[in-house]
Amino acid sequence: MSEAVTTQATFQASDVQVLSDRIDWNKVDGLVPVIVQDYQSSQVLMMGYMNVDALQKTADTGLVTFYSRTKQRLWTKGEESGNSLNLVNIALDCDNDTLLAKVNPIGPTCHTGTTTCFDADKQDESQLVWLHQLEQLLAARKDADPESSYTASLYARGTKRISQKVGEEGVEVALAATSGDKAELICESADLMYHLFVLLQDQGLSFNDVINKLKERHK
Repeated sequence: MSEAVTTQATFQASDVQVLSDRIDWNKVDGLVPVIVQDYQSSQVLMMGYMNVDALQKTADTGLVTFYSRTKQRLWTKGEESGNSLNLVNIALDCDNDTLLAKVNPIGPTCHTGTTTCFDADKQDESQLVWLHQLEQLLAARKDADPESSYTASLYARGTKRISQKVGEEGVEVALAATSGDKAELICESADLMYHLFVLLQDQGLSFNDVINKLKERHK
């Protein structure tokens, strides 16, 4: 299950008029397609349509709002289920006829209860999506019975033990690289990443916080 996150929206309500003026509304018959993507994992969640009013309401409220072609009215995602899409930013494509909305989803996006509306019965194997799913799984085990899993037992033993494991695995990675054993290096790197993810969750942080710091340094 998706959790609320603190990522701040980068799209300001005051920008909506500029964006709306750029959209070729005649070309799309007044309804622009909107691809919705998870801001953290980059997983495509769904596709809907917006008219001018839906775009304005999305900007004003920060909640993705569509124009429902079946209901013939504005429809804010989650208005009944509570599974909303919190807008982070929105962009227009080069042909001025399709929007990309990056969001922080609260709960499953699809009405069937799945994370995404696209091929929900198939596992998304992209690396970033998989890492995000792993992070959610680790978060879900923070308060679980220590006897139920190794991850839960790590949380129960506390920050000091988790930190020790990160240090131990870091040494193992270095030793594997020094020995030239690539297979062992892969295994030890996987162990290091796993324990690092657990430590971040233990400290109330996420992999996204680390990525943002890397982006900041890159700039």
